Amino acid sequence: MTSFPLLLTQRLVLRELVPDDAEALFDIHSDEQVMRWFGADPIATVDQAKQLIAMFADWRTPPASGTRWAIVRRADDQLLGTAGLFKWNRSWHNCVLGYELGRAYWSMGYMQEALHAMLDYGFSTMHLHRVQAEIHPDNAASIRVVQRLGFSYEGTHRQQGFWGQRFHDLQCFSLLASEWPPTSTDA
Repeated sequence: MTSFPLLLTQRLVLRELVPDDAEALFDIHSDEQVMRWFGADPIATVDQAKQLIAMFADWRTPPASGTRWAIVRRADDQLLGTAGLFKWNRSWHNCVLGYELGRAYWSMGYMQEALHAMLDYGFSTMHLHRVQAEIHPDNAASIRVVQRLGFSYEGTHRQQGFWGQRFHDLQCFSLLASEWPPTSTDA
């Protein structure tokens, strides 16, 4: 396994999730509002957060299928959320983007800042050609984030997700290497 890719932005450090992050990750993943659009039900124990950390670490072992970063605020080392490039198909040069942010950190530009650094890494280091995001149609904030980063709407995947004891449609957005970086000043 290669060393974990540390990414730095003006306000953030994107680093490997470690066992010491379990309590903060539990606070995020046990919040029903945060998990409403995540694609999984809220977790109930810190042990489940530890299992998530182990699962994300497994993504980096061969055959590596992706990377999940802890999004940490530089000013106080606070874990704000996580984000990842996963389902990495190396031969097709594509992957899926996923992310979540603790509710206290919404609408502050943190996720857009983190995703910008991750996409730079994905296109330059992973040699991705395409990144896809699948977002619940009612998750307007997430849709705005990817659109500001240059993603284009492609269509709806009917009943693609299942959580909360029901199926959910997901809207598909994509970004190609030729479209990166975005020309808008919003990113």
